[in-house]
Amino acid sequence: MGMIRTLRAVVRLRRPEGDRTARRLRGAANVDDLRNIARRRLPAGVFDYIDGGAEDELTLDRNVRAFRETTFRPRVLRGLDELDTSTTLLGRPLAFPLVLAPTGFTRIADPAGELAVVRAAGRAGIPFTLSTMGTRSIDECAAVAGPGARLWFQVYAWRDRDLIRAMLDRAAAAGFEAICLTVDTAMLGRRERDVRRGMTLPPEIGPGTFFDGMRRPGWTWRFLRSDPIRFANVEREAAGPADGDEGAPGTGERAVDLAAYMNAQFDHGLSWDDVAWLRTVWDGPILVKGIQSVADAVLAVEHGVEGIILSNHGGRQLDTAPAPFDLVPAVAEAVAGSGANGGVDRIEVICDGGIRRGSDIVKAVAAGADATMGGRLFLYALAAAGERGVDHVLELLRSGTERTMALVGAATVDELGSDLLESR
Repeated sequence: MGMIRTLRAVVRLRRPEGDRTARRLRGAANVDDLRNIARRRLPAGVFDYIDGGAEDELTLDRNVRAFRETTFRPRVLRGLDELDTSTTLLGRPLAFPLVLAPTGFTRIADPAGELAVVRAAGRAGIPFTLSTMGTRSIDECAAVAGPGARLWFQVYAWRDRDLIRAMLDRAAAAGFEAICLTVDTAMLGRRERDVRRGMTLPPEIGPGTFFDGMRRPGWTWRFLRSDPIRFANVEREAAGPADGDEGAPGTGERAVDLAAYMNAQFDHGLSWDDVAWLRTVWDGPILVKGIQSVADAVLAVEHGVEGIILSNHGGRQLDTAPAPFDLVPAVAEAVAGSGANGGVDRIEVICDGGIRRGSDIVKAVAAGADATMGGRLFLYALAAAGERGVDHVLELLRSGTERTMALVGAATVDELGSDLLESR
C-alpha cells in the first residue's frame, strides 16, 4: 500500500483514448512528427510530391537550416504582463504572424482538401491563400469560411488574360481580401522525386503506382470514395477556346486534360508591366510572391504593391536559390519608408518557407518580417489527421510563438527586434 501511495503522489495515469485520431495527434509534438505520420499514411509518390523539392533539394534543406543556424539573445526580468501574439497585416487583425500558403493538388493529402484548411485557418484567426491550381473552388472556399475569415487568392500571370480576369472577378465577388501574384514560375522546376515516381501533371501510372496504393489502403479507399480531383478554379473558366486558343479544354474535362492546358499557360514574358495590368482588374491589395533579391524588393515598392513575399516556392523551383529567412534583414531595411524609395510607406514583408516551429516565426519577425507563410506544415497535418490535424498544427505554432516570446523577453510582437537575435 505504501508503494501505491508513493506512486499516486508523483504519477498521474493517462486516461485511455478511444478516438483513433486523437491518439494519433497526442503523439504529434511538432511538425516533424506530423510529417512522419503523413509518410506512414500516404503512398510514397504522394508523400514525395508534398515533401520534395527541386533537383538536389539544397534550397529545400537551406530553407529550414537558415532558422536553425540563427540563435536567440534572450532578455530576462522584463516584467512581462499578459503575452499577446496578435499583430496586423494589410491593416487587419492577425492572431499570430502566420499566413497559410497556396498549395496545388491539396486533395491528394485528404479528400476535404482546401475546405478543411479554410475552416481551420478561420478558427485560428489567420489568412488562407487559395491556389489558382487548387482542388476546391473560390466559391466553395468562401462558402465554408466563417465570420471574419481572411481569404487570399494566388494567381499566375498566364497568357490567357481573360481567364485571370474571370477568376479575379469571382474572388472579388466572394469577398477575397488580397491576391498574391506568383512570379517564380517562368518555367516549372525539375522535381526529381516526382520524376522518379511519375508524379507529373498529368500523373503517369505504372505497376508501381498500384502496388504503392495497396500498401496504403486507408488513403486509397478514401481517394476512390471521394469526388474526382479537379482543378476547380480553372475548369469553370476554361469552358472553351479563349483568344483563339484551340487547345482550351471544355467544361467538365478531367484534371489530366486541364493539366496540359495549364502547363502551356505559363508566361515566360512576365514583367512588372503585368503587375500594373493586375491593378486594372483588381481593386484590393496585391502582393508579389517569389521575391528573391533586394533589388526586386525595391522594384516592388516602386510599382506600388502592398506587400512582398520572400519565397523560393518551397525549394521547388530553382535549386540553390537563397533561403527567404536569409533575405529578411536586408530586404526589410531596403523597403522601409525611410529608405531610398522616395519616402514611401513601408510595405508588408512576408517570409515564406522553412517554418517548422513557433520559434521560427519569432525569428522571422525579429529579423524584420511582418509575418511568415507556410504550406507543407498544413499539408503534413492534413495528411496525418485531416481537419483536426490542421487545427493541431496551427495551435502548436501559435503556442510555440507565445512560448518563445516569453522566453526571449517580448510581451508583444512589436517588441520583437534584431537585438533578440544572435548575429550570424
